[in-house]
Amino acid sequence: MTGPRDIHQYLAEFEDIPGTRVFTAKRARQGYHLNQCAMSLMKDENRQRFRADESAYLDEWKLTPEQKDALLKRDYNRLLDLGGNVYFLAKVFSTDGQSFAQAVSTMTDMNFADYTKMMVAGGRSPEGQRSIKEGR
Repeated sequence: MTGPRDIHQYLAEFEDIPGTRVFTAKRARQGYHLNQCAMSLMKDENRQRFRADESAYLDEWKLTPEQKDALLKRDYNRLLDLGGNVYFLAKVFSTDGQSFAQAVSTMTDMNFADYTKMMVAGGRSPEGQRSIKEGR
């Protein structure tokens, strides 16, 4: 029988999954304002103001400079690292006129056509790198 597991060690293991950012409580706290900003785009009047002057709209939110920069650049992987939740960020995708699949394909090393083909074929293979720190 093993003893209780250290929660910090357990949560640290989530950071070792290649190509994946698990939305933990830590990330939720880090990205609270970013995700609220993204959710605000559900309202048409906010989408219009955002499109008119993205930088000014983002200044209305308590975003870190890194979050604002990543959002302006549509660097979705960085936004996930900074606490963004992909389902909240989908409001940004939609505001830009992109489908979820189109936007998510930008998070890969593939173009949209190749990404779509891979997903239709069943997604990424589970074979290959399984641990960042161990390189396996």
